[in-house]
Amino acid sequence: MANLFTKWKNGLSKTSKTTFHQISALFGGGDIDESTFDDLEALLLQADVGVSTTQTIIDSLKEIQIQKNIIKSSDLENELRTELLKRLSSPPPISIDNHPTIILIVGVNGSGKTTTIAKLAYYFQRQNYKIILGAADTYRAAAVDQLETWADRLHLPIIVGQPNGDSGAVAYDTIQAAIA
Repeated sequence: MANLFTKWKNGLSKTSKTTFHQISALFGGGDIDESTFDDLEALLLQADVGVSTTQTIIDSLKEIQIQKNIIKSSDLENELRTELLKRLSSPPPISIDNHPTIILIVGVNGSGKTTTIAKLAYYFQRQNYKIILGAADTYRAAAVDQLETWADRLHLPIIVGQPNGDSGAVAYDTIQAAIA
């Protein structure tokens, strides 16, 4: 398990180094123009910052540029850092009371959902919570197989449905099993 976390951390580290290297290159010292903001927007979106947050950051930086009369892109880099840090507050704790708590994980193929599910399950398992997994991606056999593999490794129960079956039924059955 530790090896998996190391690989995941290294992968994220590589991605962040590449993205932030490109952002640093963008702020190489030339004058700011509209393409500076367009390129920064593309890099932030590439880094999965999100459309809404990216637009808010770009708008804030444009306002700061005008207010502080910033001309050189290198002077805008610290302002970007400040804007990013303002948005990186600690996430709220996940509140798990004495009743079943459902954590629904959704995302596009290849975005790391199964690995994230395994990490969350492992985290809560180590805190002595009772965990049950539901493999509701019934249309992609590999997704069910991957989650079953993690369930086996973590010694967790898992609810699976029929191939190409009703995902909602799997979710319902998982909830019923958790309540029982």
